Amino acid sequence: KGPFAFTIEDTSKFGPYEIGGYVHQVKQPKTLNFDSLSASIKQPGEFLLTDFAKIGRSELLHFGFQAVDAYRKRHGMRFPTPGKVENLQEVVDIVKELSEAAAENQDQLTLGDLSEEQQKVIKALASGSSAILSPMCAFLGGVVGQEVLKAASGKFMPLKQWVYFDAIECLPDNLPSEDMCKPLNSRDDAQIAVFGAEFVKQLKMLKMFLVGAGAIGCEMLKNWALMGCSTEGDGMIHVTDMDSIEKSNLNRQFLFRPSDVGQPKSTAAGKAVQAMNPSLKITTYEDKVAPETEGTFNDDFMGSLDLICTALDNVEARLYVDGRCLQYGIPMLESGTLGTKGNTQVVVPHLTENYGASRDPPEKSIPICTLKNFPSQIEHTLQWARDWFEGTFSQDAVNVNQYLSQSDFLKKLDSTPNTKVSMLERLHASLVQDRPVKFEECIVWARHQFEEKYANQIKQLLHNFPPGMLTSTGQPFWSGTKRQPTPLEFDMDDSEHMNFIISAANLRAFNYRLKGERDVALFRAVLANIVVPDFVPSSSVKIAENDSELKDQENHSDMMDIDTQAEKVISELPEPSSLAGYRLQEAEFEKDDDSNFHMDFITAASNLRARNYSIQEADKHKAKLIAGKIIPAIATTTALVTGLVCLELYKLVGGKKEVESYKNGFINLALPFFAFSEPIKVPKIKAGDWEWSIWDKIEVDGRKKSWTLEEFMKHIQETHKVEVNMLSYGVSILHSFFSPAAKRKERMGMTMTDLVEHVTKKPIPETQKTLQFEVCCVDENDEDVELPTVSYRIK
Repeated sequence: KGPFAFTIEDTSKFGPYEIGGYVHQVKQPKTLNFDSLSASIKQPGEFLLTDFAKIGRSELLHFGFQAVDAYRKRHGMRFPTPGKVENLQEVVDIVKELSEAAAENQDQLTLGDLSEEQQKVIKALASGSSAILSPMCAFLGGVVGQEVLKAASGKFMPLKQWVYFDAIECLPDNLPSEDMCKPLNSRDDAQIAVFGAEFVKQLKMLKMFLVGAGAIGCEMLKNWALMGCSTEGDGMIHVTDMDSIEKSNLNRQFLFRPSDVGQPKSTAAGKAVQAMNPSLKITTYEDKVAPETEGTFNDDFMGSLDLICTALDNVEARLYVDGRCLQYGIPMLESGTLGTKGNTQVVVPHLTENYGASRDPPEKSIPICTLKNFPSQIEHTLQWARDWFEGTFSQDAVNVNQYLSQSDFLKKLDSTPNTKVSMLERLHASLVQDRPVKFEECIVWARHQFEEKYANQIKQLLHNFPPGMLTSTGQPFWSGTKRQPTPLEFDMDDSEHMNFIISAANLRAFNYRLKGERDVALFRAVLANIVVPDFVPSSSVKIAENDSELKDQENHSDMMDIDTQAEKVISELPEPSSLAGYRLQEAEFEKDDDSNFHMDFITAASNLRARNYSIQEADKHKAKLIAGKIIPAIATTTALVTGLVCLELYKLVGGKKEVESYKNGFINLALPFFAFSEPIKVPKIKAGDWEWSIWDKIEVDGRKKSWTLEEFMKHIQETHKVEVNMLSYGVSILHSFFSPAAKRKERMGMTMTDLVEHVTKKPIPETQKTLQFEVCCVDENDEDVELPTVSYRIK
């Protein structure tokens, strides 16, 4: 047996096995037994390891926490005084006593002689034992919260007895003295007890930019408010999010309330955290962080920041922010969640690689032929339904409006010959063949769509690939992921059939600005009188078995035939002038509006197709998650990852210079699984005698004197002993060795600012202080030489 093999029960009572079959895994309950607290303290068993760089740390902390508890019992339940040497040493001595007693009792766990490093860990634990820190509470709260859910639901594997977690790398190399840790009778006393007053002052002066105010963004702001970040002097939290609050956000974005629905996320989140900490200084924006907003988030803005924290839901936006961090040399704190899974990454200028240096492979898309003819999972049918919605109720309306308003619309279709005829036929259907003038005609259209999609197309598919058909290798065609479909027969008494008709008809009516209806009696009356023509499969229809065959069919289309068909359809289209002012209404997909029929249609359309292929159907809630591409987010994982990010923030504020001090985290609370690793060190590139990394730049000051291109290139060539073959600004090439000699000569006398404006055809924004140039160079042996970005200062 292996992980992909299984046995089945006695099959002697079944008929003879013929072919295929589908297996559904049903997970069986498992009973777990746990030792009592008193028993497991003495014999804890195996600890859940969170960091392989800290092997033995769990055992040490197991005795350390017992020692702090014993210290408190000896001193009237008082914690050790932060930074007080005598108190800390006493806790170390208690650890030794406990370990010796365990050895005498022959307990499972003992420590032996404590090393200097182990004693340092115990002293750090003792010194900060009285403190409650927001990041650690967030991390542990996420873990404990998930364990409570496991106990209540019986879902996912619980922690087995013991897990210890520490982030001792956050602490100063030398523990703060007693004087440095003295309380000030303020809300910051806990952090002062751990880090000292000077460190806390630096937290208060931080200038941070949070990109995103969703689930992670809300938790991050809450942590920062409780940590007292950005509350004094020039300290400031900038937060931006272009989205508004939707009702579905309320179950996981806890800064928002029902009264906030419709409000900008950044504004509502800012008000909520200021209520937690009125001293918090925060500026909110509703702008996307992208090239088009570089006028807002300009050189002055970026240059003022101490760090950027991302709370985004897509890789593209993260990569753009990463590029800005590289350009300005700003630390970046990155995190993400997917259900019970979470990850964190810290990016430190000149020390670690940047976010974009390594990335996950792109998600696999569903093959087109799988969607069109061979679905095997509910995800396939939901994507098919979503594509149908977008094509019929959104894109068709857009195409009609463009045809009616753009004189060159038909000419543009020549650039897409493979889809030209089908688009023209859809235009014809929308404006001529199936154009409704009253709601009853929308019901008729929906009924014919049902027959076409769930009966006729399936019959045609089975005609092309009949049951029992064998492949060229002798294997049954309808096997494995190719499920043999069954045509559906319309039934007014089937609720899902009616759900489809009602939602499709109302969406059609919306497109044509007709009044919709929900009266089931009306639908039944109209449906009873609709005559649906019989369908006869055609032998001339070709259906591709896979995407490569589909591509071959498209590539071998007869262009003459396409033009003939296109001309025929165009001749039957109404002239745009005959429909002056007539426009269809586009349905923009909105999953959270229960009154717009969008999710009703997608759920019904998907489930009916699932019935065709004997796939388990999905309720509206599950359909919304998949079709709406909602990234599963739960409060436990979100709290945990933001806690980890804020621990890395402590390290940045503390000025940690070694890559070993920082940790990237990878978590799965369901298993449970915790893994922490050092960030990858930034690689160095050699250019002659010079060694540089992606964080480095060649600085050229053009403020006092505007350099010409000739002077600029001469400076680079003489300084770095190279020859510049190409110079570019963004996507624009300013100089290249293969350009015509006259053009090169003309540009050599132009100043760098004039050259940039001349080539890009755009003025340099007033707020822009530097120009970033990329250079391609060769050395004296004509070998390529890599040089970093050249930053040319203009203001």
